[in-house]
Amino acid sequence: MSRDAAPMKSKSPPTTGSRPSKEAAEGAVRTLIEWAGDDPAREGLLGTPDRVVRAYDEFYRGYQEDPVAILRKATEPAHGYDDMVLLRGIRFSSHCEHHMITIIGVAHVAYVPNEQMVGISKIARVVDVFARRLQIQEAMTSQIAAAIDEAVAPRGVAVLIDAEHQCMTTRGVQRPGVTTVTTHVTGCFKSDPMRRREFVEVATRSPR
Repeated sequence: MSRDAAPMKSKSPPTTGSRPSKEAAEGAVRTLIEWAGDDPAREGLLGTPDRVVRAYDEFYRGYQEDPVAILRKATEPAHGYDDMVLLRGIRFSSHCEHHMITIIGVAHVAYVPNEQMVGISKIARVVDVFARRLQIQEAMTSQIAAAIDEAVAPRGVAVLIDAEHQCMTTRGVQRPGVTTVTTHVTGCFKSDPMRRREFVEVATRSPR
């Protein structure tokens, strides 16, 4: 179940230049409609380029957000608390960088505070920041952990993601219901097998 990927940078990836205009993006959608074999000028598709571009603004807004800054705005002293804080079942949707098709899943995120704690809602928001980018699941798993490590320097971080990739379920091998599980751990979760086991057991426990 465990995958210890190489550390990933938590901040936004570099861009290759200025962002294309909305008009250019809409033109690209029209080209794709034509490639699919339809007429972008027919009545039912006239508004589609605008709708797709506005949807992309929502799907990929994570490129405009800094996850470390989000976390650092919501820190407070740990007041001696030094055990696991775990958020289970953070639902997300993302898009794979290979086919730009939907990934739907849940993330379980835990950390053990050192001197600082972070608002739990901000952990869920950071999952969303990385989900709202073109992703591979392995990278997203370690990026979430890296952002928390960088923001609050905890004793350790653990992330487990369980997701269904529609690039596998609706195309290619077409295997509906198959999910992918990835984990990434740092600090005490890596050095202490019992703490790591506790995380996995609690994260994957069926709700009462």
